Amino acid sequence: MEAVKLSDADGVLNELLVKLFKDIVEIEEKYLITKEFRDISVNDMHVIEAVGIEEPKSMSTVAKLLNVTTGTLSKAMDGLVEKKYVSKVRGRKDKRVVFASLTEKGKKAYRHHESFHRKMIENAKRGLNEQETTVLIYSLAKLNDYFHEIYEQP
Repeated sequence: MEAVKLSDADGVLNELLVKLFKDIVEIEEKYLITKEFRDISVNDMHVIEAVGIEEPKSMSTVAKLLNVTTGTLSKAMDGLVEKKYVSKVRGRKDKRVVFASLTEKGKKAYRHHESFHRKMIENAKRGLNEQETTVLIYSLAKLNDYFHEIYEQP
């Protein structure tokens, strides 16, 4: 990219951010929803990501990770259970608590999603030295903080 005049920097930055956000959503959908995973949505993939491949997670933990209500999550989770991506079991100690875990099919979808993110990061870092990578991380963290600050306002 050629040098940008300071007076043009805000406009260029705005264009890049708007395009980047739009492109990430569109490209992620095209990459994730393949023939093998055509029965689920990108939102379903994010639920699968939140459930993770480690130990089972309670529904309330998954809902917090996704910043949704347990009711909203239950609807999505029921579809994933029906499609055999997720299994749910009641807690042994407290039967009111429901734990979710990925099936083998769910773990395969998880790894597919993880691959997309790994490739995205590799490409974002390509050609950057350690200092430039640090600046990129710092800049994105500041942007993330700003969004959370706005989002979390009453």
